[in-house]
Amino acid sequence: MTLRDFLQPIVANERIVVLDVLRGFALLGILLMNIEAFVGPLDLALTGVDPHWHGIDRVADALVYIFVQGKFHTLFALLFGMGFALMAQRAEQAGRGFFGMYLRRTVGLLVIGLAHALLLWSGDILVTYALLALLLLTARAIPTIALPWVAVLVYCCAPGLTLLYGAAGTLTQSDPASAMEWTAAMADAAQQAVANVQSQRAAYGSGTYLQAALQRWHDLQEAMTGLSINGPAMLGMFLLGSWFVRSGAIAAPARFPRLFQALRYGVLPLGLGVMLVSYALQPWMDPARLDLRVSGAFALSLIAGPLMSLGYAAWVVQLAPRLAWLAPAGRMALSNYLLQSLLCTWIFYGYGLGYFEQLPRVGQLPFALALFALQVVLSQLWLRWFRFGPMEWVWRSVTYLRVQPMRHGSARVE
Repeated sequence: MTLRDFLQPIVANERIVVLDVLRGFALLGILLMNIEAFVGPLDLALTGVDPHWHGIDRVADALVYIFVQGKFHTLFALLFGMGFALMAQRAEQAGRGFFGMYLRRTVGLLVIGLAHALLLWSGDILVTYALLALLLLTARAIPTIALPWVAVLVYCCAPGLTLLYGAAGTLTQSDPASAMEWTAAMADAAQQAVANVQSQRAAYGSGTYLQAALQRWHDLQEAMTGLSINGPAMLGMFLLGSWFVRSGAIAAPARFPRLFQALRYGVLPLGLGVMLVSYALQPWMDPARLDLRVSGAFALSLIAGPLMSLGYAAWVVQLAPRLAWLAPAGRMALSNYLLQSLLCTWIFYGYGLGYFEQLPRVGQLPFALALFALQVVLSQLWLRWFRFGPMEWVWRSVTYLRVQPMRHGSARVE
């Protein structure tokens, strides 16, 4: 086998199937989390339990917050790190570096992410992944045995910084002179938060496509200001995902029974317990408040996220043979992620069918499940005829600087 053979894109018979199952599962969770941000203003979603929900809608919102929100972005980041490590392993087996190939892959992801964020939906995660991806190259110099500890250290910067921000706010309020300035600043923040929501409501609920695109540009800039918290969290999960591949834990989980049992029966319940404490302390992350109570609750939710996502992953690995129907959707995870945005913005936004803020919270969950079921069926049908999803094909062609054959039975994959 030549060096070129080793560095070809991974085709179906070379894939680690459990990774595709995990990606499919993560894709479902992402949709269950994001659906609220498709139906209504982005800034009202993904901030805990929205206080304007009542009754059964509030119960649905609380369940998503406790079991879904913040758990599946971390799982997706874990899987991203695994994908990076698999590419690095193939390059090492070939006896050559892969910096150029990985750089093209990262730039390709950034372009796709920017197109998604500006043309479809501003809740994009791909831009953040691409911006952080090059930092993963440093992981190759970290010994495998030390990698999980480095991952935990990097990840803990996120809840640590959150607590520092809250502590600073609380200390500021303890001084009478500073408290007045702080109160005024928080009042301004509250007014700005309301203005942002109203701007999103106008652009996405009743605006033209151009008005929505301009709002998406504004939202993307706002999202980048959160990298001080999101960046360490995502990078930590990237590093942990790399460890799962380099250690062999994901390729041969049967060799690590104690690890996966601990994740299922210890780490997952621990994460749920931490999440419940966070919920009890402060279920809604009020953007106009910055004190130790709010930041403490948010920090606890940041800690619960990876614990629960690792537990979920361990259960999926255990049940992978029964969940094999998720694999086709997982093989087309990028295409399906973008398709979710395309369909949901068309259904809910004003320049589409215009059902913005018309679907109650409790109704959003069966809608998301039905949409994902449709994606599973479409993925199975697509992969009967084609090797890759459409966006995976574009991404791979850019990565390997060669147009990849799409149909089964066509020329061999380059």
